[in-house]
Amino acid sequence: MTITVIPVGVKGDVKPGMSLKAIISKALRDSGVGLQEGDILVVAQKIVSKAEGRVVDLATVKPSLKALRLAKKLQKDARLIELILQESKEIVLVKNGIIITETRHGFICANSGVDQSNLEDDSSAVLLPVDPDRSAKMLRDSFGIAIIITDTFGRPFREGQANVAVGVAGIRPIKSYIGKKDMFGRRLHVTEIAVADEIASAAELAMGKSGGIPIALVRGYAYEKGAKASSRTLVRKKKNDLFRHSKR
Repeated sequence: MTITVIPVGVKGDVKPGMSLKAIISKALRDSGVGLQEGDILVVAQKIVSKAEGRVVDLATVKPSLKALRLAKKLQKDARLIELILQESKEIVLVKNGIIITETRHGFICANSGVDQSNLEDDSSAVLLPVDPDRSAKMLRDSFGIAIIITDTFGRPFREGQANVAVGVAGIRPIKSYIGKKDMFGRRLHVTEIAVADEIASAAELAMGKSGGIPIALVRGYAYEKGAKASSRTLVRKKKNDLFRHSKR
């Protein structure tokens, strides 16, 4: 099986209110890429958030007392801290100048996904989409193929960051081998592969972070279709989180 990752560049910046369908369609045409049955379209969260108006002018943000105290402790902009708090469901850890939170989506990540990279100025910040799965479904309805929306997260016990799936549509995000046999006939009991995250990471190799390539087409992977697929399948339930429970 040969799997191909095709980079798809977007010319110019994406502005709030722009049509993602139109942006992606033009980008595919400009790149000379046609869609085929079984393709997976991988889209960076940043252009989804921008198009959906999830860009905040920091001048409009009024920091709370909690944000002001935390900003002073971390030597960071209190307005950014306020956005991080607003986008979080829980602060998991504050240490070494880093804020790890659980977002309202259930993702565990730095700064609730609040980011200032790839923006025209330093006076704004971009937030994660309100519902990345819904955003992915809208793109699937438009293009008729599987969609994965990605963001870059750090990983426990590993240096560096990797692209992960924050929104999916049309593809089962986890492939289970439970009950199947390994090459020596032993039955597997726990193996489940987060294929949506693996596809997201593979796509990032072609997309990069600053080259104007927020889209990649993955072709040749025989994925399992899922009409009701959700990125929340990838989120470990808090009761099963051994590391957060170990702190108590």
